[in-house]
Amino acid sequence: MSNKNPRRAAFDILVRIERERSFADILLDHELTHGMITGADRGLLTELVYGVLRRQATLDHIIGQFSKQRPHKLELVVRLLLRLGLYQCFYLDRVPVSAAVNETVNLAKQIVPRASGFINAVLRNADRGRDAIVYPDREADPAEYLAIRYSHPAWLTSQWLRQLGEEAEPLAAAMAEPPPITVRANRLRTSRDGLIKRLEGEGVTAAATSWSPDGVRLSHAGAVTRLASFQEGLFTVQDESSQLAPIFLDPKEGERILDACAAPGGKTTQIAQLTGDKGEILACDVSQKKLRLIRETCDRLGISSVRTFSMDATAPSAALGDLRFRKILVDAPCSGLGVIRRNPEGKWWKSPADLPQLAATQLAILENLSGYLEAGGTLVYATCSTTVQENEEVLDRFLERHPEFVVEDLRPLFPSLSPLFTERGFFRSWPHRDGMDGFFAGRLKKIQ
Repeated sequence: MSNKNPRRAAFDILVRIERERSFADILLDHELTHGMITGADRGLLTELVYGVLRRQATLDHIIGQFSKQRPHKLELVVRLLLRLGLYQCFYLDRVPVSAAVNETVNLAKQIVPRASGFINAVLRNADRGRDAIVYPDREADPAEYLAIRYSHPAWLTSQWLRQLGEEAEPLAAAMAEPPPITVRANRLRTSRDGLIKRLEGEGVTAAATSWSPDGVRLSHAGAVTRLASFQEGLFTVQDESSQLAPIFLDPKEGERILDACAAPGGKTTQIAQLTGDKGEILACDVSQKKLRLIRETCDRLGISSVRTFSMDATAPSAALGDLRFRKILVDAPCSGLGVIRRNPEGKWWKSPADLPQLAATQLAILENLSGYLEAGGTLVYATCSTTVQENEEVLDRFLERHPEFVVEDLRPLFPSLSPLFTERGFFRSWPHRDGMDGFFAGRLKKIQ
């Protein structure tokens, strides 16, 4: 890549995401680290990539209103150029429509000159006819309306309607917006108030989160990893919902704790923090490469109580041997449908057919790791998915097979967080309600 033009760089990244299923955050990080884009153009590049991915279905719907050829039949590069141009025209107030159209057409002349006239016509017609765009009928087909109006797969909006009813629309709207930037103060080195003061001294607007006692929400932060406070290990980036799972585990000084599927290590280091770095914490992941991320984070935060090892959590591990743990956190691999604001490309890659296999893997992990828990010990099962199939249903199937486990109702254990709990005592957060990612956690106790 390495291009001075943010629109060309955004186009190149979007092409790779479509053709290679590459992840947006990795490609953007590479371009911003090694490319030649500077100043305000860095923000524009990020906005264009994530914005097009978040609003893809809506943009294609608009294309379909002003093109004789259906969007899915257009050549990929033409479709991507139209999405880029329309996103600027319809969603970026600070970019004049004339500039958005002209820049897109100029880019088309470089990439696919034979289609530049067609692209110019569609963009200009869409701008002139924006008030006449027809969306699916909200009453006749609410799932399709939400899918097109807020740009999500229709199978997912159908699921949200079944779960939330009228609240599905505010959820769909929230899931199409950029997520908040939230970090966790490293209390081994500072307090939350101390971190907020330090961040403000670095020109970052910071405020305490509503639910996590260590969370800080940032505004106008830019690249937080470049801040001196980050490099000094005063905080790590972690959504507020994710910060609550280790709190539900309630780790104590001196306990032996297993964090399974632990990479990249946000919850691992929080568990260490909650024990005062005086526990014995084993963090496992199937990926050796990802384990390096955990070790790097531990080093940056000054944590010494964590040991990492590679493990397929669905099967017994020779590395664990006869070890037993007082507490286990199962941060299960999942669909990630609760974090599609952060990884919007992912929502277009998933289908309902993925859920049964994910649930089977999640159950296999629970089955295997439950054997490593001491009698009287605590296991917290967590995902960043909104689905019932990956959460309540997985726990119900596990409990049917394991009468030695019971659900612990989180409501009496954490009364200050009670608005976040379901009628069964599970934790569920929703972006439109709670300002956090979509997250689930259930706490189990081994009674014999």
